[in-house]
Amino acid sequence: MKKQRKSARSNAKKTHQTKSRGARSETGESRRNVLRLARNLGIGAVLLGGTGYVFANNFVSMKHEHDLTRVANGRPTVVQVHDPQCPLCRALQEETRSALAMFEDGELDYVVANIRTDKGQAFANRYGVPHVTLLLFDGNGELKEVLQGERRQYELRNSFQALLSGSAVERTY
Repeated sequence: MKKQRKSARSNAKKTHQTKSRGARSETGESRRNVLRLARNLGIGAVLLGGTGYVFANNFVSMKHEHDLTRVANGRPTVVQVHDPQCPLCRALQEETRSALAMFEDGELDYVVANIRTDKGQAFANRYGVPHVTLLLFDGNGELKEVLQGERRQYELRNSFQALLSGSAVERTY
């Protein structure tokens, strides 16, 4: 009888130890799950924040680029009369941006007059030009040169350099 009680006690101890180990492993696993979830949420927050920053920065840049009030702001300005659905306009825009990249920041302003908007269409009508056109203005807002049609970046660079030096003459191509 004594042996039975002793063996029952030892079995009870073993069962109790096994249960407490199981509880510890469940606690450990739930702690791991919480930490894993926290890590994944942190990574997700960083990705969303970065994406949001890029889109916000792009939006601000686009809005600034379409601000036609920047003509006559004291800096020479290149205005592209642009139709976003026209492949020639997009090609001219790419060449213009490449040419502008050859100058220091702040030397020239670049503005897009989108003819699909009322303001852009009114701007194009005021100067009597179609899309696929660049208008070069001096710092006072006086039109110095009109470049119509597709151009290459080095040709544009020469026209922009002439505008900066003040030797651009009122020419229409």
